[in-house]
Amino acid sequence: MTETVQIVRGFRTLPDSLKHAAVAVGAFDGVHRGHRAVIASAREAAVRLDVPLAVVSFDPHPRRWFQPDAAPFRLMTPGQMARALAPLGVERLHLLAFDAEMAAMTDEAFARDVLGQGLGIRHAAVGFDFTFGKGRSGSPEALARYGAEAGFTVSVTPRIDDPDGLKLSSSAVREALKAGDMARAQTILGRPFAIEGEVVHGDKRGRTIGVPTANVRMGDYMRPAYGVYATRSRLADGRIVDGVANLGVRPMFQTPEPLLEVWLFDFAGDLYGQTIETELVAFLRGEMNFDGLDALKVQIDKDAQAARMALA
Repeated sequence: MTETVQIVRGFRTLPDSLKHAAVAVGAFDGVHRGHRAVIASAREAAVRLDVPLAVVSFDPHPRRWFQPDAAPFRLMTPGQMARALAPLGVERLHLLAFDAEMAAMTDEAFARDVLGQGLGIRHAAVGFDFTFGKGRSGSPEALARYGAEAGFTVSVTPRIDDPDGLKLSSSAVREALKAGDMARAQTILGRPFAIEGEVVHGDKRGRTIGVPTANVRMGDYMRPAYGVYATRSRLADGRIVDGVANLGVRPMFQTPEPLLEVWLFDFAGDLYGQTIETELVAFLRGEMNFDGLDALKVQIDKDAQAARMALA
């Protein structure tokens, strides 16, 4: 099992040491259980061919290129993706820049120039609904044809659903998160949904009521249901700290942009400028308005108690 995954950007002039892998190709946003089935197919090929196992994805996500004004939708950062891939035995994550050149590339050119020549792959594993190339004209069947000419084999993973009929897809994760259904999101992902970011200075209002929070901007993460969550945060030094967080715009204070504000239980320390990753373990309640700070403090104490119970 690989401890860390090497992130490789670009596909031109790569040394041989970064080529010749069996790869899983796709967006893989969330690295959910459906994605892991595709990666398992690539892993089988890697073992059979005695080559490294790699994943080929895109940064930014193609949807961000084609719909630059779309609402934030990402489920993870590239760093989170690399960490999620490590336990699967993946050695490298090839992140291809999705830019004007990539958007205009035909399916044949992508298979030949990027996968065949640039990355020199030996095998490509894709999902049943994989499309690629300008206008999403390429299909798994087309990739197999191009691969035969370019020197790599192709496997196609059929759609996989949970035994209970749950669709295993990134869109299904987003639907669950919007509904505040963290259990369903976790079932699809195979782990809790987590937000990673730098701790920034807030208005420090929480300190005045004895509830100092670590504030993280949402950036391009999709917006789960606004409200209060039981959380588990991984700090920069590796410590895991339970807590309770408000995610949203705080109607009482009219926050201009959504923030994740995490109160870390039994913790004292300065986290400004550090990167933390916070799992949203359970949704406790929606956002509320309050008559004043005293009422807010009473509710926060109730939320903290509910969070501790949910995390016990």
